This record gives sequence, structure tokens and C-alpha cells, in this order.
Amino acid sequence: MDAPAISIVAPAYNEAKNIAAFVAAITPVLEGLGEPWEIVFVDDGSRDDTIGLLVAARATEPRIKVIALARNFGKDVALSAGLAHARGRAVIPIDCDLQHPVELIPELVAKWRAGAEMVLAVRTTRAEEGLVRRSLAGLYYSLMQRMNDVAIPRNAGDFRLLDRKIVDVINQMPERCRFMKGIFAWPGFKTETVPFQARPRAGGDSGWSLFKLWRFALDGLFSFSTAPLKIWTYIGGLAAAGAFVYLAITIVQKLVWGIAAPGYASLLIVMLFFSGLHLLSNGIQGEYLARIFEEVKGRPLFVVSRKWGLDDDAPPRDPAP
Repeated sequence: MDAPAISIVAPAYNEAKNIAAFVAAITPVLEGLGEPWEIVFVDDGSRDDTIGLLVAARATEPRIKVIALARNFGKDVALSAGLAHARGRAVIPIDCDLQHPVELIPELVAKWRAGAEMVLAVRTTRAEEGLVRRSLAGLYYSLMQRMNDVAIPRNAGDFRLLDRKIVDVINQMPERCRFMKGIFAWPGFKTETVPFQARPRAGGDSGWSLFKLWRFALDGLFSFSTAPLKIWTYIGGLAAAGAFVYLAITIVQKLVWGIAAPGYASLLIVMLFFSGLHLLSNGIQGEYLARIFEEVKGRPLFVVSRKWGLDDDAPPRDPAP
């Protein structure tokens, strides 16, 4: 079969309530492009009837391809599995809960045809998230921009168009801790943006708990910046300088004015403070060591249980070891 011009990559985890609506919404949009297309669904170990609905959708539309992962590997790994199997000259990752407006796809494709190699869909507002979450997201991306050499666009998620040359680069990136926002940004290339407003989920509940968001934020920070490690050189230098100044003050007080050195209370406070700093430093080192541990094992990034509509004889473009 000839390679399609446009590939849609849609990870799905417990999205049984949204599959039919997503297929019904996106199919006429893709038909209107006037280009060959495919939709690559990746079932990320769903516990509901997601895989059954995807296979049923493929039975009525052969341009739908389905990949079933052997277990839940996480959204970013599922997205990587879809990119490894997508054959289009342009690839568009998109959520299948209809929060990403499918009507925006022709505009993404138009900018790609005009010469852009990556077209970002950038959210204009985050009003639906609440003040606290918006503030924390803004603080996080500001911190990432200051601590990272890779410019990760603010308010841009997975919804974007990637030229084939960018997809090929991403498929060669070997890391197992996949922070896709950073991985998308790392190759560079000519980038354009398209504004959009996210919609409420068509059905079901989001799988992103506060703990998962916290881990996601840490993955982004530790995967694309060494600043948390290097900053302890400066913290240690400041602590040593402060200790030297305090020592000089104590000596002067004792020799000149005869003031006794502070007692156990102040000593205990200082010891607890610096013990806390040491534990925090060890924790940050542990985050990096844990990621090194995952990388050196060299396990496959994902395991495919079964595929529908894809050539089983051709191995997927799994990131190189």
C-alpha cells in the first residue's frame, strides 16, 4: 500500500466513551484534505472496551490502524509507539477525547504545505484549569526556560504537525524516560504556530491525577536539564561562605567582648538545616541515578501485543538502543 500523506497518531487509554465520536468527527475532516491518510490508534493497555471499539471502527474504515500494547506503558510511550508505526509524510499526534479540535487539522496541513516543518497548536487560554493549576503551569514553564537549553514552547502540548524528517529524528532518540514536549522541541527545524482553545472532554474522566502531573513535571525537568545537579555547587559555596562569616563573628564576640558562643539550640537548628539540604541534594542525585538505571538496562521502550492493519513483518521504528 502506498504511504499516506497524513498520519494521525491517537493514543487511547480507557477511551471507550470517546472512540465513536472521535472517529465520526475526524474522518470527514481528513477526507476534505484531498490527500491519502491513515489513523494510527495505540491502545495503551485499556481496561474498558477501547480495543474492541477500535477494531470495530477498523472493520468499517480500513485506513484505521490499531496497535494494542501489552500493558499500560504511559501516554508518552504510547505516543512514541504510534510515531514508530506512522508512515505519513506529515504526522499529527492528537488526543482522542476531542479536547483538541479536529477542525484545526486543515490549518496545520496548510502551514506545512507552505513550508513549515513543525506546526504547533498553542492554547490561547487555560481558563478551564483553575487559577492554582494555571499559575503552577506558568511557573513551571518559566523555570524550564531558564534551566534548559532546549526551548520548550509554553502552552503547546502533543497536538501538532510533524514533518517526516522530524519524526525520523524522534524515532532515533533512545531515551526510555520520554518527556515528549521536550523531545518534540529538541530537533529544531522551521516551526509555525496556530492558536486554539481546548474543549471539555467528550466523555469519561481525565487520567491525570496531581501525583501524575507532579511526576510528569519532574520527568521534564530531570530529562532536559542538568541545572538541578549543578546548582548544589553554588549552594555549597554559599553555605561554606556563611559558615566562615559566622565563625569570624563568633571569634570576635569571644575575644573582644567576651560573649559566650551560642548554645545547643542554635547548633541544633544549623545541623537540622544542613541535614535537610544534604537529603534534598541526595534526592535530586537519586532522580538522575534512577533514570540512568532505566537507560542502561536497555529494555524495549514498548511491547506490542497485537496489530490490526499494519505490516507485522516490518518491525516498528523503535528508538535505537
